[in-house]
Amino acid sequence: MSLQTAFPFVFDFLRKTPIVVETSDAMLSSDAGLLAIRQFDERIGFTRAIAEALDDHRDQRLVAHSMLAMLRQRIYGILADYEDQNDHDALRRDPVFKMIAGLLPADSKHLASQPSLSRFENAIATAVLFRLRDILFDQFLASFEIRPPRVTIDLDAFDDPTHGDQQLTFFHGFYEQYQYLPIVASCAENDMIMLVGLRFGTCAAFLGADDDLRYMIRRIRHVWPDMEIHVRADCGFGVPLMYETCEELGVTYTFGIGMNATLKAASDELLKQACAGFESTGEKQRLFMRLEYQAESWDRPRTVIIKAEMHAGGENRRAVVSDRPAAWDFPEAIYDAYTERGESENRNFELKCDLRAERLSDHRFKANFFRLYLHTFALNLLVRLRNEVRTSPTPESLGMTTDLPVDSLPEEEKRTYFNRRRVADVLGEGRPSTWRTRLIKVAAEVTQTSRRIVVKLSGTWPFQDHFEAISGAALAMPPPG
Repeated sequence: MSLQTAFPFVFDFLRKTPIVVETSDAMLSSDAGLLAIRQFDERIGFTRAIAEALDDHRDQRLVAHSMLAMLRQRIYGILADYEDQNDHDALRRDPVFKMIAGLLPADSKHLASQPSLSRFENAIATAVLFRLRDILFDQFLASFEIRPPRVTIDLDAFDDPTHGDQQLTFFHGFYEQYQYLPIVASCAENDMIMLVGLRFGTCAAFLGADDDLRYMIRRIRHVWPDMEIHVRADCGFGVPLMYETCEELGVTYTFGIGMNATLKAASDELLKQACAGFESTGEKQRLFMRLEYQAESWDRPRTVIIKAEMHAGGENRRAVVSDRPAAWDFPEAIYDAYTERGESENRNFELKCDLRAERLSDHRFKANFFRLYLHTFALNLLVRLRNEVRTSPTPESLGMTTDLPVDSLPEEEKRTYFNRRRVADVLGEGRPSTWRTRLIKVAAEVTQTSRRIVVKLSGTWPFQDHFEAISGAALAMPPPG
């Protein structure tokens, strides 16, 4: 389709020099940074492995778009902030997305449209969802070049609002919305998401988490039989079923627990001490205690750690239940280790907000479960690349004076270190939104000859160093196989 070469108006805000806007016949794209990620994907065989788990029952004589091509359209679209199927109606001719999906940019064939992608998602069967669970965990295990010293599993759930007639969406009184309630398990050692599950909107946070734990522990110990495994989660998962499951599986745990009347009474004196210390010094006070506690629904007593905190914002009491060996002797260290799960909560934020996993807008539940996997795989691909280029500067290089390793730093100093590290290592610590502004969203002109494809980036693009670093890291990796 030919377009007019000039628009019928002229901008005059430069006064003496008119600004005329014209169209170009060149192949242009606004997402050229995806090419560097696609090269990394090729090296580790990421999207190809996912596509092999999908069933294709179509008549191959009539197939216009492969499962792999449509999968890449959706995953890379999510990375570039095109989270809906209908976004791809405008991307069917985009030269960068064509190359990502395996086409030449000048090819007359266009990419899959919204109806094709809708059929693609709605064709997913239950067996495929189980295979995708295996692929997700396979890729988590493969992300370690060497055996890790331990594996810390962080369980969490997040609200996923719905706005249509989706199956198994229900109104949740606490969130005051119709929603799903997905469960997410992530690894604190490398930020990878290990498992996701889509659940109806009014389920308990811990629903199915015991079976998920059994699956993950079995898979980990098949590869690393004597691996030290620790499970962390907030009080939504802190129920007897989860304690007993962890004990049955031989893994340690730390779960949040609500401050009931018994725990409040036991820690009232500790809170008074914290308040008195704050009044006399004006500095934040953090005091800890531990006790053997057994709720009525528990089969036996367990160690509970209570933190009593007082600062300018007021008082704060929190409690966790833990069976870690050091829980009785080092309650503060155990509690601080539990609070580090806040970093894993950032994976939920990235998945839900940055990569828009809240847009599960298909009618069928299985299709929306598949969409949740698409968003999860998109995040894991970015996490794998993020870990590849992360520099992990030392505290000394960030202007901090300490002789302690990062894991042993006091809470405030550790927070300072992580904040400074995020500034110093923009891509290695960056959220998906940062990757978009620093790498993905860059305009390019694409030309194709009989011998090669040339992608021209602007010479004044301020983040060329990011593109060079990512591309260099991807090309330095050995080819697949």
